[in-house]
Amino acid sequence: MYQVHTVEFPKMGLDFNINPTAFSIGGFTIQWYGVIIAMGFLLAFLYLMFSCRKFNVDQDRLIDAVIVGMIGGIIGARLYYVIFYPGDQYVKDPLSILYIWNGGLAIYGGIIGGLLCGALMAKLRGLKIAAVLDLAALGFLIGQTVGRWGNYVNQEAFGTATDLPWGMISDRTRLIVDGPVHPCFLYESLWCLVGFGLLHLFATKLRRYDGQVFLLYLMWYGLGRFWIEGLRTDSLIAPVLNLRVSQLLAAATVLIALAFLAIFRNKTSLTGIGSPKVMALNGITLAAAEGAADDGKSTIFGDITPKPELEGSEETLEEEKTEEVLSEDIQSQASAEDAAAPEEADSAEETGSNETTPQEAGKATEIITEEAPAQESADTHEE
Repeated sequence: MYQVHTVEFPKMGLDFNINPTAFSIGGFTIQWYGVIIAMGFLLAFLYLMFSCRKFNVDQDRLIDAVIVGMIGGIIGARLYYVIFYPGDQYVKDPLSILYIWNGGLAIYGGIIGGLLCGALMAKLRGLKIAAVLDLAALGFLIGQTVGRWGNYVNQEAFGTATDLPWGMISDRTRLIVDGPVHPCFLYESLWCLVGFGLLHLFATKLRRYDGQVFLLYLMWYGLGRFWIEGLRTDSLIAPVLNLRVSQLLAAATVLIALAFLAIFRNKTSLTGIGSPKVMALNGITLAAAEGAADDGKSTIFGDITPKPELEGSEETLEEEKTEEVLSEDIQSQASAEDAAAPEEADSAEETGSNETTPQEAGKATEIITEEAPAQESADTHEE
């Protein structure tokens, strides 16, 4: 049975009693942590389904990548936590690695595992990986915005002591820190929410190439995580360097993202929604939202259709139209002649049954003349 937590925000005059258990069915209990994580995933999934057409990503094949990415994310989150866990619990009891319902999932491991497995499936299903990564980045921000509230319910992932007005106290924080602490879950949730809003607007108005939103996500989340991780009291520590693992990884992702953003600064390879100028350069047009609604498939921004390329000049197009008209006239004339042919044949048969033309009479006379000597020769031979 999970303990009910008493959470206080003294300077704000707020206090809450939080039961980590959402409900029970027989002897099986459902925790709020799992429910909140599932809600974050569901919201992210819905966003991907509504937005994928704008990024020119096939919805059915994207679902395959999402499912495989979700499985890879869970495995990655657990392995990341186990690898950097400071104690020897998982060495003595390897089977406990499977007990994910007891906690112990690392968000960075989930991101890495989800990206690797999802990108592999996207490749196998013939999707453009860069465009899928842009969608995934926005989905991650939604999931992280919601999912961090699971840490609040469990009263974990909090920070060091603070005198700020929103300092938090609970039975869990008192075991480590005396006095109010930083609500790090709230910091990261708000950071991801703001990041989603900014990158969503960037994707629809300013995106210049597939993969740009993903690089900006790495930079944005890395900056926030580097700052927030420095406040936490439960960070995983690298075995050799004796540094916070998540801070090292956050710094690395920021530097890598900045490098690629600089390298691709002049790139304009776009297959979906983005900067209107770059869309026009790539022959992409944005259909009206009303037109997209007519096909029964809802999207956030409408529909994207490639602009048709005109081959040849206007004179060539006029010549092609003229040839089409002439071809239709010839076909009509041929049809009329075919229709008249049976009538002429019937008329000829009726005439032939009643009269014999001079040519036919001449041919008959020649045949009779040729047969007569042959008959006489046969008679002479018999005698």
